[in-house]
Parts: sequence; C-alpha cells; structure tokens
Amino acid sequence: MNFSESKTAVKQLLSGVNPSEVPRLLSWIRDSDELDKLLPDNKTAILRTIADELRGRLPQDAMLPSESTAHAKMQQRSQPTIHVDSFLYDEDQVDSLCEEGTMSRSFCLTCGSYRTAPLDFISHSFSISELQFLFENVLPDLSGRMLVDVGSRLGAVLYAGHVFSSASQLIGLELSEEFVKLQNDIMQKYKLTDRIKVLHTDVCLQNVLLQNTDVLIMNNVFEFFMEPREQVRAWRFIVENFRKRGSLLVTVPSLQESLSTLQEALQPGWVEELPVDYDVYLGTDTDPDALRQIHLYRVM
Repeated sequence: MNFSESKTAVKQLLSGVNPSEVPRLLSWIRDSDELDKLLPDNKTAILRTIADELRGRLPQDAMLPSESTAHAKMQQRSQPTIHVDSFLYDEDQVDSLCEEGTMSRSFCLTCGSYRTAPLDFISHSFSISELQFLFENVLPDLSGRMLVDVGSRLGAVLYAGHVFSSASQLIGLELSEEFVKLQNDIMQKYKLTDRIKVLHTDVCLQNVLLQNTDVLIMNNVFEFFMEPREQVRAWRFIVENFRKRGSLLVTVPSLQESLSTLQEALQPGWVEELPVDYDVYLGTDTDPDALRQIHLYRVM
C-alpha cells in the first residue's frame, strides 16, 4: 500500500469512528508506544542490533576487571550502587532481568528481612533514546563537522552519530585497549568505518585534535575513572585546547556540577550555555530526568 492508498484507508477508518472518540484515538496515535512495534525505525533498529551483540560479549555490568578505579569509586558511594549500561539495557530489559532474579533494583537493609531500599543505578553510556534526542534535538546539522567523544567505551555515541547525523568524522578517544578492540570489531562488522575512528589514547595527548574539533561529547567521563587531581589536569587541558570559536560542547552532567566537586572554576567567557528543549516525546521508555542531564555549550 503506497502513501496515497494509506491516507485514503486512514480517512475511511476515521469516518467510521464515533465522533466523540476521535480525539481520544488521535491522542493514542500521537502518544502511544504501541505503534512503535508496528512502525520500526531503521536507525534505532541498527543500534538495538549492535546493543544485542555487545550484551553477549560483555559481563552484565558492562565493566572490565581493569576498571579498578571505577569499581572502587562505586563501592565508596554512600548508597549501594550498580552499573547498568543504558545503551545495552532499556527499562523493559532491566525488568525482565529482575524477574529472572539475575538483577535487582533493591538491597536488603537487614539480611533476611523484608526491609529493602532501592539501589542506585548509574550508566556510563547514553540510552538509545537519549542518543536520538542528542543528535536530533540538541545538536544542529553536523554536515562537514568533526565530532569527538571523550571516553568512547562501547562506542554508542559514535554508532549513533553515524546513523542519526551527517558528521563527516566521528572520533572516539578511549584509554582501554579492550574497549578499543571491541569498538573496532563492531565498526568492521556493521560497516561503519567510513566515518568512525577510535584512538587508543589519553585526551591530554590530543591537543591538535581538540583544537580542530567541532563537537566534543563528555558523558560522565572523568568522575569514576580518574582521581581528583587527574580530573583537574584533564579539564584544564580541555579548556586550554578546545577553543575554536562556535564549537559545541555536550556534557553530562552540567559543567557546574562536574567542576564543583573539584573546586575548579571555568575561565570567564570560555563557553556559554545554550537552551535545550527537553519537552520532546521519544516514547514511554525515555527518562525525562536523564534528558535534562544533557547540557549544551558553545565556545565563545
């Protein structure tokens, strides 16, 4: 059925609906996620396929034994915390794992009792809906621009940039050789090497790259993986080198929150925060609070 025939069929369907029920039906068509399963988005389908493969290649928490600093920092938090990678596991998948007993949302306050409290979940990746929001609602057209993701880990930002944007170059910077290999394997298998490249490097060695970067992505990139002194050094390097006027910086959480714990202050006039429209419907699996953690800045 082509577009014209489909339009006629929809009109005929609506003509047979009780007039008082038409607004309710149109509201359901606009807001319900039931149609998502009938109208699959090829772009998100690609990302879900990649996520499916990565789940089979990683431990459930998607963290490597070599990430000792991150493991230690999670154990030091005031409330028990587990890492659930949002790119790999959406809410439905987490619910299924909890039902199977392989994951839990709560911990016992008194062993053997029914007194429980919710666990803190953290993620070092954007979810698929957050990535769609980032590239389709936060960032402008990236045609001819270079995007750099600091701490690319599983490569989620790079894969999403390939399917959701026209960025000419998508470059990941990753310290873990294991994650670099994993990303390269995915890029080769899904034929994403035309615009994506992953460098096994420290961002603090990439002054020339930063000076030429148009969009810099930093998602929870330092807090769990570096000691405070190293974080300060990295932020100062970025502020000194990411200076191209009009370049865009995306951070999670905000710059103010990231730097406040380090007692660091931004250089006056380095960046300005740009408004982001968070009132976008992307399906019922989207977490509005998570979207509001995404902040956009422009280099002055």
